[in-house]
Amino acid sequence: MKYDVIIIGAGPGGIFSAYELVKKNADLKIAVFEAGNPLEKRRCPIDGDKVKSCIGCKTCAIMSGFGGAGAFSDGKYNITNAFGGTLYEHIGRKPAIDLMKYVDEINVSHGGEGTKMYSTAGSKFKKLCMQNQLNLLDASVRHLGTDINYVVLENIYEELKEKVSFFFNCNVDRIEVLEDGYRVHHKGGADECERCVISVGRSGSKWMQEVCKELKIPTLSNRVDLGVRVEIPAEIFSHLTDELYESKIVYRTEKFEDNVRTFCMNPHGIVVNENTNGIVTVNGHSYEDAEKQTENTNFALLVAKHFSEPFKDSNGYGESIARLSNMLGGGVIVQRFGDLIRGRRSNEKRIEEGLVRPTLAATPGDLSLVLPKRIMDGIIEMIYALDKIAPGTANDDTLLYGVEVKFYNMEVEIDENLETRYKGLYVIGDGSGVTHSLSHASASGVHVARHIAEQIG
Repeated sequence: MKYDVIIIGAGPGGIFSAYELVKKNADLKIAVFEAGNPLEKRRCPIDGDKVKSCIGCKTCAIMSGFGGAGAFSDGKYNITNAFGGTLYEHIGRKPAIDLMKYVDEINVSHGGEGTKMYSTAGSKFKKLCMQNQLNLLDASVRHLGTDINYVVLENIYEELKEKVSFFFNCNVDRIEVLEDGYRVHHKGGADECERCVISVGRSGSKWMQEVCKELKIPTLSNRVDLGVRVEIPAEIFSHLTDELYESKIVYRTEKFEDNVRTFCMNPHGIVVNENTNGIVTVNGHSYEDAEKQTENTNFALLVAKHFSEPFKDSNGYGESIARLSNMLGGGVIVQRFGDLIRGRRSNEKRIEEGLVRPTLAATPGDLSLVLPKRIMDGIIEMIYALDKIAPGTANDDTLLYGVEVKFYNMEVEIDENLETRYKGLYVIGDGSGVTHSLSHASASGVHVARHIAEQIG
């Protein structure tokens, strides 16, 4: 088949590219190829009863499928240039914010009505954090919740399915450059297009590297974020989460002057497994529906590691640490903070007797045998720093799950249109290494769609 546009990946970037293209030109022939399942068929077999840990599905339902890795996240859309990516470096600060606001409007109009927009602007907690050597980053955040986020995605798909050709469970093997476009090779054969938009997300990082290598598209070495997911009683952080919901807090350690940050805060949420390229890591979700909420709040503490020459495989470094955790614990390891400080592994008895009931069935163990000392020391420092603004964070029974790894793609060389050295070949979303969030990825999709629509006329 010959299409006007082929989009590879049905995550937020790909979805919003398709949405905006249809809106701008309903006559365009558009195809979307997705390695995972349609939204309604995305089901993780882990039920906490019969299946308690990752069984290594061929395609991870949490990471792949319509909606991408963000489909079962807690649906936080942060409107800010302070974190979540560097899209603004390519398209400008104001255009980036305007696109994120536009994405928010679409989400609200497709089922997000009634969800709350939070903001750190003018917050009293900004001063409290500064007084304790912590930096609260400025942002507005729309919290959809995992349940409403799902509804929004359902509604967008219903709107698109009659206008766009979706091919699910269809891995793209390679992209061939033609004189007048591109040939996309996949398990069903090959299709051609005038313009190709690559939006493969974090789970497509290895594939993206191979494409760049084959097509000689320049890339820059990037980073990897390593850390743990913290689970505490919701009351400990309630004064922050009730007003801000998501608080992005950065701490510079005294010992090594590394930056440790909070990430993906989930009030009354659950801790979940994630499978990336066969490696089981940890993440967190939360729900808007009160009946699905828990008594706990969870958030990640991450340390960003940037590597210098000659080392270039930052993702490989993160994977090796995650594999070590999988080897020791058969998956995710959980440890009480008090046990970590005392230099002993946690066991089921001590966790059962603790004040925090774990929301994920993980293997009790010792995270100090997994994470490098420098990273572990930074996380411990950060927990004590957070304890000053949220007393109880450093309690013995605070649970730490590991490891949490945020893999970043090699940053692909793209211009202000997010276009590669090949005319009509675009790389967007987290697969580009430029965005690291739902809002930035979605905004990048809209940006490219508008550029394509202008080019086609």
